[in-house]
Amino acid sequence: MPVRPGAASVSPPSAGGAPERPPPALHPVERRAGRAHGGRVGTWQGSRLRWPAWRGRHALVLIPIGFIIAVTVFDVVTPDDVHYGVLLILAPLIAALVGGAWLTAAVGLLSVCAQAYIAAHLDVLAVQREEAVQILATTALSTLVVLLTRIRDRRQQQLEQVRAVSEAAQRALMRPLPDRLGDLRVGSFYLAAADQAEIGGDLYTATRTQQGTRMIIGDVRGKGLTAVGESALLIGAFREAADSNATLSELAAALDLSVSRYLADFVDDYAHAAEHFITALLLHIPDHGPTVQITSCGHPPPLLIHNGEARFLESTHPVPPLGMHMLALTSYTEDTAPFEAGDTLLLYTDGVIEARNPDGEFYPLAERVPTWAGQRPDALLRHLKQDLLAHCRGRLGDDAAAIAVQQPSDGERTGLPTAGVRKLT
Repeated sequence: MPVRPGAASVSPPSAGGAPERPPPALHPVERRAGRAHGGRVGTWQGSRLRWPAWRGRHALVLIPIGFIIAVTVFDVVTPDDVHYGVLLILAPLIAALVGGAWLTAAVGLLSVCAQAYIAAHLDVLAVQREEAVQILATTALSTLVVLLTRIRDRRQQQLEQVRAVSEAAQRALMRPLPDRLGDLRVGSFYLAAADQAEIGGDLYTATRTQQGTRMIIGDVRGKGLTAVGESALLIGAFREAADSNATLSELAAALDLSVSRYLADFVDDYAHAAEHFITALLLHIPDHGPTVQITSCGHPPPLLIHNGEARFLESTHPVPPLGMHMLALTSYTEDTAPFEAGDTLLLYTDGVIEARNPDGEFYPLAERVPTWAGQRPDALLRHLKQDLLAHCRGRLGDDAAAIAVQQPSDGERTGLPTAGVRKLT
């Protein structure tokens, strides 16, 4: 597959030959507000009627209709000095709550007809005049409610269109990682803390190079959509520089320069620039040799799962986050750790380990993960996500992301170190 010059990211199908997975099913945190992707409520698109959103809830349509029938029957069967017809003015309001402009207009017309029917069965002239006033009031109110419902429906349609564009942009920026990168098994998840958001200030991506697989996971200061710009910058910079820098330390320096330039261009002054930074963890997993190289830029350490036990791989040379080279002369280094067949590395952001339960206790990542040791990355992350959301009762205080990467057993290796990735020139 042709690769754009200057970039080394793997496009679907992945380097391991597996097609890229579609976005995962949405979870409660990402969809707390509950979005309906069905038809809009009583709106037009050009000259075509969009079926109302209540289409799947036909029972709700019966509420205003049943109300009209009940009021009409009670008014007709009761003595002439007892009048219920005035209540029919409420029917259009009920219809506006359960449907759109078309339903509201139909219910308003039905209310007027019902009041006319009631008036026709009355023998007292004064009462007939009172019913005539009620008919005019119902007509006026129904017209007003229909207009307001129409405005509401148009704004709802515009909001859903903007939301659809936003979701497409977010998914394009933060795509799920493929199941395989070379010989490595890979899994990932992303939980956005902000309502109506798919992504926020956390980021991750991975790419194949001539020497192996490189990954990054990071956390922009802040959360939600306000941090998406800096996330997009770092993802793009990583994809451009991952294969053109021989070592992780060189790659980290290149990323720091990109972030610093971005902050210089878009942050007003030095004081505010000091408040913008990105913690990041860079990994290089060579195709040959049971090791992993790690460069940590102020990010939580990865968790190594080996023989059913989990331990953190702490950095021996911690450095400040990316974008802070203005504050300190940073010399990036690499740590090397064993990463043997069957081992799993878990990369995560602080939104995972800082998730609190109602008692204020942090999520015990190192204690929980060994429970799922030996499982494939996708299964491990599925358990982790469910357990994390259960721990915090579905209310994350910050965006949370995680990557699990697993070394294959010796018998599962393909012997194709670059998995078809060609050298960029």
